[in-house]
Amino acid sequence: MSRVPTKIPQQEGFQDSIVLNYFDRLERGWCLRVNALSRWRLIRKFFTVISKLGDYSIWVVLGLVCLLQPNVYASVLVPHALLMAGLGFLVYKLLKKRLVRERPFIRHGEIVCATAPLDRYSFPSGHTLHAVSFAILYGSYVPAMLWLLVPLAVLVAASRVILGLHYPSDVIVGGTIGATLAISSINIVNALAL
Repeated sequence: MSRVPTKIPQQEGFQDSIVLNYFDRLERGWCLRVNALSRWRLIRKFFTVISKLGDYSIWVVLGLVCLLQPNVYASVLVPHALLMAGLGFLVYKLLKKRLVRERPFIRHGEIVCATAPLDRYSFPSGHTLHAVSFAILYGSYVPAMLWLLVPLAVLVAASRVILGLHYPSDVIVGGTIGATLAISSINIVNALAL
């Protein structure tokens, strides 16, 4: 399997941070073990598809499914989802631009990049941030969909480490930010509805 090259110029930020360097070394072993799964063709293909779905397409489709359910109103769900996605994107971009943590496959040559990254830096995982936030948001509108939403969010998060694109802490922090955004936005919408 060939490595996917990245020609994105390096930005200034905390790439030489003692904290990030410490976590990079600490998580290297985990990344290597999990990334080894990508050497199996079927696993690599499966998680590449999951990762691509996590770009945005599956969340749009699942949002439309939510809108087909009784008592789910487009006038509430659509702006709620768009606002949450926009805030998530803003937080994710600001952190990536400021922290500039190199992706594991860039930092550690023995980690295989099994699919092309969207950008150069890894912290936090935007895929995981959005997967968790949409799983919680849509689950709050249609709890019967949680059986699909939760495993999908977990698979998206796992795909990012398996494919060599993220460290475990990237997906943990991305998921935490996503959960915080979703829960906060749900509480705000519920308060406004009273």
